[in-house]
Amino acid sequence: MFLDDAMSRSAAQVAERRRRTPARALERLVAGPGPAPSFRRAIRRDGGSVRVIAEVKRVSPSAGPILPGASVADLVGAYEEAGAAAVSILTSDLFGGSPADIGEAHAACGLPVLRKDFISDEYQVLEARALGASAVLLIADALDEPELVRLLGSARDLGLDALVESHGRDGIHKAADAGADIIGINNRDLGTLQVDVCTTEENLESVPHDTVVVSESGIRTRECVQRMESLGVDALLIGEELMRADDPGRRLRELLGT
Repeated sequence: MFLDDAMSRSAAQVAERRRRTPARALERLVAGPGPAPSFRRAIRRDGGSVRVIAEVKRVSPSAGPILPGASVADLVGAYEEAGAAAVSILTSDLFGGSPADIGEAHAACGLPVLRKDFISDEYQVLEARALGASAVLLIADALDEPELVRLLGSARDLGLDALVESHGRDGIHKAADAGADIIGINNRDLGTLQVDVCTTEENLESVPHDTVVVSESGIRTRECVQRMESLGVDALLIGEELMRADDPGRRLRELLGT
């Protein structure tokens, strides 16, 4: 399965990066300035319109290259100007990314930065914090509950938020039981890579009432944005629809209706 293979690949790469840059070297960087703006605060609706987490995604494992040479700085600057609440940076090489993209995004915009990767090790959380991220993605469907609790604790100890995502009810319940306060419903099944935006509506009632909810993947039209807003979703994570547009910033404005 794609998810299992991606997690194994990521773990091997983490081991190599740890050999090159020990955790204590990252800890010295973390001892400097505090984390960037709060991700959770930025994406929570609080009665307003739905928020957008705009993503940098150069390559799609299911659809191939999108914008392989895209500039992170240019994209996040355009997203910020167009009204994004936060940005998501895919740092896995499966998506054409690298951990260094986090630092580039953090330097180029004032928005909270989400590190999106196949995270299974506290080193990746520390790495995200050292590079300037405000939050990390944790995939409930790839982690058992003790692992999830451990990684959530690591993120909180470092002052980071964590977006815990799942494709279904079991993973959502696992995320809630582990103490997640931001839960993403992924409309993409990471086993098959198929997308169905109805997944959010079908699973929304499983998310605890006081949790920030993010709908991820497959958001392609203004009508879909409005539908998710009417369901009470706090934020939408949108990547491929923006990356395939001639003008990603203008496309974001169209989706937001601004």
